[in-house]
Amino acid sequence: MNKPFADLEKRIGHNFRDKNLLHTALTHSSTGTGVNYERLEFLGDRVLGLVIAQLLYEKFPNEKEGDLAKRLSSLVQGSMLAEMAERMAIGDFVQLSDAERSAGGHENENILADVFESLIGALFLECGLEAPEKLIRELWVDVLDTMKTPPLHPKTALQEWLQGKGLPLPLYEIVAQSGPDHAPLFDVRLTVQGCEPLTARGHTRQEAEKKVAEEFLNSIVNKKG
Repeated sequence: MNKPFADLEKRIGHNFRDKNLLHTALTHSSTGTGVNYERLEFLGDRVLGLVIAQLLYEKFPNEKEGDLAKRLSSLVQGSMLAEMAERMAIGDFVQLSDAERSAGGHENENILADVFESLIGALFLECGLEAPEKLIRELWVDVLDTMKTPPLHPKTALQEWLQGKGLPLPLYEIVAQSGPDHAPLFDVRLTVQGCEPLTARGHTRQEAEKKVAEEFLNSIVNKKG
């Protein structure tokens, strides 16, 4: 059972005049109603990127474009958006089919990230930039304060480590794919010369590759130095 939308509006800090807009922002395609959040997600992604880019421009006035881009990529990645969605308990309000909810869709990282972006898009359509910017700034302030240096994507960090050791580039291979068409799972194996292969699972190939590279860095590189 979903919670009343009014509870979410309190967390967002805005009472929607257009309730249909809010409903659309929270509706997954699995409901089969012909209404879903995908277009709002598209819009919200652009609004989020703009606001975060402005925050970074303000907070790091001496950084080059490349370093700002690394920070931006890290701050708008799916896992970060899902974390923000979890803070707001957005999963309690997402409209899903019974099958999707039974499969854990209300806790699915990809769905949570998508719905977060769709809410940003809905706020933008109803209020302009001010309301979504206020929410984004409030949610990201702590993250920005703790981000001392531009982060490296795990795949980039692994590649640089291997190049520093004079080793060949890593090999990423999809070794299995499972799950329904609307929520596939990919198992990706990482092979690095001189090391045991590692495998990780993600909802996209990119997510699985990132996870397995991160696992390699944590379990091997950080120990070897």
